Amino acid sequence: MPKLVFSRHGLSEWNALNQFTGWADVDLAPEGVEEAIEGGRKIKEAGIEFDIAYTSVLTRAIKTCNLLLENSDQLWVPQIKSWRLNERHYGKLQGLNKKETAEKYGDDQVHIWRRSYDTLPPLMEANDEGSAANDRRYAMLDQRDVPGGENLKVTLERALPFWQDEIAPALLDNKTVLVAAHGNSLRALAKHIEGISDEDIMDLEIPTGQPLVYELNDDLTVAKKYYL
Repeated sequence: MPKLVFSRHGLSEWNALNQFTGWADVDLAPEGVEEAIEGGRKIKEAGIEFDIAYTSVLTRAIKTCNLLLENSDQLWVPQIKSWRLNERHYGKLQGLNKKETAEKYGDDQVHIWRRSYDTLPPLMEANDEGSAANDRRYAMLDQRDVPGGENLKVTLERALPFWQDEIAPALLDNKTVLVAAHGNSLRALAKHIEGISDEDIMDLEIPTGQPLVYELNDDLTVAKKYYL
């Protein structure tokens, strides 16, 4: 039975400051480091042995992946990093305080930007100082693939090819897989795996630092789901 473990990165510095993060490359907060260490210990206690690990190209997810593997005595496990597992891009909201943004635009509008499946945030221009177009880790991308802002629908469309080309084949080969990524990239993949509706996905929250285990059938449908 294939086994898939999702882990949202531990609390980040901007999570702690209540700021929209998206593709901004911020580090883990000290609490986030402890969350990832504890997650690794839980994985070890559960006896889960990985064959391969996948993560994004953002520091907070990479460090979480490393800490999970290190603290489950599996730091040697091969890792593959991909921009397709990045957090959703929050456009011009990135770096803004969520409370102050709600005071400016209203709670309902901010809730829609944060949780709606198909509503885009205000978009960032390619010439903006914070644009991913200026970051060399995305230099190999066609400029049309560099987002100015994403909703969950676009995030899923971006992540799905990586699922189909990398993660699913590993699972079909009966490998045990770790995906250490972000709240929204994991929500997008969970929507696909679990067949969650566009409406119900708004209510799905994946907490930081808590490994989520999927035991899968041979056709990759979910047989069992639980947190460690």
